[in-house]
Amino acid sequence: MTHRIGVYPGTFDPITLGHMDIIERGAKLVDELIIGVTTNIAKSPMFNDDERIAMVEREVAAIGNGKIRVVGFNSLLMDFADAMGAAVVIRGIRGVTDFEYEYQLTGMNRQLNHEVETVFLMADVALQPIASRLVKEIALYGGDISKFVSPAVRDDVVGRIPAR
Repeated sequence: MTHRIGVYPGTFDPITLGHMDIIERGAKLVDELIIGVTTNIAKSPMFNDDERIAMVEREVAAIGNGKIRVVGFNSLLMDFADAMGAAVVIRGIRGVTDFEYEYQLTGMNRQLNHEVETVFLMADVALQPIASRLVKEIALYGGDISKFVSPAVRDDVVGRIPAR
């Protein structure tokens, strides 16, 4: 029997309850789940790479019984998956827009490495509207983000907001 490794990539800027849902459910599908924290050059992150890695490590520390690892990467996803020995990439889908983007991305990734399968997990209905981008926007305008992130992440985000 082989040791099945999965990769769940993202910027996690910040990590949300939606991400945590996918992590918990994805970890049940593989023997080891590697959370790949990366930088999206099209986005302006609130937290730097090291801060996001530390945030994700803190948030997942209590789950997965040691089968979850957090690794930073700055490469093509398929190169990262190959370097980690992953057979599966796990992606969360909130709705049709996510699916259309992920469908195209999966097709490109299959051209780069047809050995790695992509598995889509539908977001929990209660968590579908949550997006890191929206969490940051709500916080920037003084809104309460406690329904979308853990208390520790809320403190992290609020601590980054300039005084108004």
